[in-house]
Amino acid sequence: MADFLFSKTPTPENDFHGHQPLKFNMADLLDREMIDFDKGNINAFIKGRKIMITGAAGSIGKELMRQIIAFKPKQLLLIDSNESGIYELDALLREISPDETDVQTMPANVTDNHRMMHIFKKYRPQVIFHAAANKHVPIMEKHPYEAIRNNIFGTKLLADLSVMYKAEKFIFVSTDKAVNPSGVMGASKRVCEMYLQSLNDKPVAKTRFVTIRFGNVLGTQGSVLPLFVKQINDRASLTLTHPEMTRYFITVQEACLLVLEAGTVGQAGEVFVFDMGEPVVIKNMAEKLIGLAGLTTGIDIKLTYTGLRPGEKLLEERLRNDEAHRVTRHAKITIAFLRPVCSHTISSLLQLLEQAMETGDDDKMVAVLKEVVPEYISNNSPFEKLDSMKKENIRV
Repeated sequence: MADFLFSKTPTPENDFHGHQPLKFNMADLLDREMIDFDKGNINAFIKGRKIMITGAAGSIGKELMRQIIAFKPKQLLLIDSNESGIYELDALLREISPDETDVQTMPANVTDNHRMMHIFKKYRPQVIFHAAANKHVPIMEKHPYEAIRNNIFGTKLLADLSVMYKAEKFIFVSTDKAVNPSGVMGASKRVCEMYLQSLNDKPVAKTRFVTIRFGNVLGTQGSVLPLFVKQINDRASLTLTHPEMTRYFITVQEACLLVLEAGTVGQAGEVFVFDMGEPVVIKNMAEKLIGLAGLTTGIDIKLTYTGLRPGEKLLEERLRNDEAHRVTRHAKITIAFLRPVCSHTISSLLQLLEQAMETGDDDKMVAVLKEVVPEYISNNSPFEKLDSMKKENIRV
C-alpha cells in the first residue's frame, strides 16, 4: 500500500534541511477493510499467456504491470502514448528484472489504426487490459472531441482488432461516472460499455468482453489526494468543490486486483462492480487528512469551496436502477447485466458521431453523444442547453 508524506513544517523551495516527514497510509482514509482475493485463479489465468496493457504508464496501468509480472506471463506488451511515461516504465523494469517474461514497452496511441494493427498482427495478444483513457471530467467537458476520439474510438479500434486477431478476453476499465452520466467523459465511457456489449452478441466474435466499473482511485495522477497533500504541505487552503460532494474511493492496489479477478472469472457481457463501502464525503476526507498531519481545520488549514466543475455531480452511482445484478462468490463484487444493445444501431450512431467530429462543432458532437446515451443529462455545463432543446422538441 502506497504512502504519502506530510512535512511537519513548511520548508523553502529546494531546502530539505530539518525536513521531518509524517507518513500516512491511504487505507487510513477509508472506513472499511482493504479487499484481497485468492490469487490462485489469477495465476492460472495469467501464467504463460501473452498480455497487453494499454495506458501502461498511468497509475492503473503501472500497478497492473507490477501485479501481472508476478504471475509470470509469457509476454507483456505495455502500450502508452506518453513517451516520457514509457521511458519511466523502462527504468522501472530494469529494477524489477522480470527474467521469465518478455516485456515490450511501446509508445503508441490506441487511436492509430495502422500502428495498433501492426502490434496485434505481430504479437497476437491473448488478453487485453484496456486502461488507456482521457479521465479528467472538466477538461473533457471543454474538449469533447478528445474524449470521443480517445475513449470511444480508441476502445472500438482495440475491440475490433481483438475480434479480428482472436484474442481470448478483453477487459475494459470503465467508471461509475458512466452510470447516468452528467459529463462528456462519463458518457464516452458509457458508449464504450454499449459497444462492447454489442460485440458480445455477435456469434462470430470469439473474444469475451468484460467491463469493470469502479470509483475514484486514491492517489492517482491528478486526483484529489495528491492535491490535498501538496496544499497541506504548503500550508495553503484546501480547495473543495462543494461541502456535500461525495465519491466512492478505491486504492490502486484494490482496483488492479479487481481488474485481474474480473479478467479471470468474467464471462462475455458481464460488468463487474466493486463494493467500495459507503461513499466518502470529500469534506470529511480533507478534515481527516489535516488531522493526520497534526494540524487543525479552520486554524492551521482552511477549507475553500470553489463550486462544482463542468460535468460534475454531487454523488456518483454504481448501478442504474434498471440494471439487473447479482452477487458473486466474493461478497464485495457484484455483476451487473446491461440492457441488450443492437450492433446495427450502435454502429449507425457511431458513424453519426464520426461525422459530427469532422465538423469540429462541440455542440454537434455532444448532441449525437446524447442520442447514443439517452440518460446522459449535462450538469453545470454549457451543454445543458442541448437537454433543454431536446425537452422543447418533445413538447412540440
